[in-house]
Order: sequence, then structure tokens, then C-alpha cells
Amino acid sequence: MIVNKEHIVKNNIDFQRIIKNNRPYKYKEYILYIEKSNSNNYRFGFSVGKKIGSAVVRNKIKRQLKHIVAKKDYQKSFNCIIIVNSNILNKSYHEMEQDLNLVLKKLELIKEKRDE
Repeated sequence: MIVNKEHIVKNNIDFQRIIKNNRPYKYKEYILYIEKSNSNNYRFGFSVGKKIGSAVVRNKIKRQLKHIVAKKDYQKSFNCIIIVNSNILNKSYHEMEQDLNLVLKKLELIKEKRDE
């Protein structure tokens, strides 16, 4: 699964605005900044710092995060920046997925599926 380009925050201006104007939510190796938006869409941005490793390692982590995000359905009208710290290197993909889904559920960004 791949995240659509319309669901990705790419511009540095957008990253800076979201980080500057919103408070961080910290959970284990993740720091999330959530911004409510007027658009009828959700967008995610990923930031993996140079301290984590080489470009190959950083890109691998970003690909894994995008894959985790693509698996779920989300509420509309928000932008989210996900920043990871170096402890992410000690986690398996499965642990990364559990932790990220848990924090997104706590922040009520994931749509709840209703049994009918």
C-alpha cells in the first residue's frame, strides 16, 4: 500500500507552519503535531533526522511509516507531522506499527469502524 500524493505534506513552509503553531504530542519515539485544516482531506508529513542514520536508513523508516499510515482510514480535515527520534532503530516494523496506531487512535484521527 502506498499513501497517495494528495495525503502527503511536502512543502517546507507547511512543515514549519504546522510545527510552529501547534503543540507536540509525544509518545515513545514519536512526536506528532496535529493541525486542523479547512480542506476536506487529511495529510501526513514525515521527518527523520540525520542523527538516525544514513539516507538509506532514513528513507527506509519513512517508507515503513508511509506503509503503516496507508493501512488505516482517517478522519478528514487535518494535517499531521510525524517526527521520529533515534530510538526507532531499536524497534521492529511490528512494534512501530503498534505504537503509531495507538497514538493515532488516542488522538482520535483514525476512523472507527462500526459493526452493523
